[in-house]
Amino acid sequence: MADQSFVKFTFFRVDPQWRRRLPEERSRDKSEFAAACHNFAQNRFLRAYSTIGTKGTDDLMLWTASPNLDDIHELHVVLNQSGIMRYAEVSHSFLALTKNSPYSNEDRTQVRPGDGKYLFVYPFVKTREWYMLPMEERMRVMKEHIEVGREYPEIDLNTTYSFGLDDQEFVVAFEADKPGEFLELVQRLRETESSLYTKRDTPMFACIAMSIEKALNALDGTAPVPDAQSLN
Repeated sequence: MADQSFVKFTFFRVDPQWRRRLPEERSRDKSEFAAACHNFAQNRFLRAYSTIGTKGTDDLMLWTASPNLDDIHELHVVLNQSGIMRYAEVSHSFLALTKNSPYSNEDRTQVRPGDGKYLFVYPFVKTREWYMLPMEERMRVMKEHIEVGREYPEIDLNTTYSFGLDDQEFVVAFEADKPGEFLELVQRLRETESSLYTKRDTPMFACIAMSIEKALNALDGTAPVPDAQSLN
């Protein structure tokens, strides 16, 4: 367990009432939220994303990771003390754990983020019939799936596992600079045999990478919070 990390994708939705607060109040609210994020990111993983303009149900997403689940809990306790959270709610939340895949020899026990401008995130659940297949058969099916993914080397995949931790079985996060290429990849994967065993892979989120300050400033279209440190 020491070599693994708990991973959390947290989506926030801000009530429009917050934008009616005075500019200095909104600035203070954002500074409190940003300070909590920077404190967590000093020795743990945190990246911020805006979903404004890409998803109607969410405004902001935090991708966080730590070897200790209590760290993530404490981060959200502190975030809840910020002024923004008096006007916001967690609209979607996905908890997972890093783990090596049985279909690859690649070490995936640590979060390995790339530098893509966009992050595409969704929870994933397979059918129970999939788990009844012999491992040899699953390996055969996944070989095609993996080969299709390798045709898009510019897209980085982070797969984390949620069995027993959350409602989904996996959380997949793809980093890319060109959304059109990710669309092509997903369409190709729909045509593979492995897609027959997909039970659920929604909701899907297109997230735009930026510093926590820029993501917070996008909430009200102003820039009173200095972008002192990028978390990207």
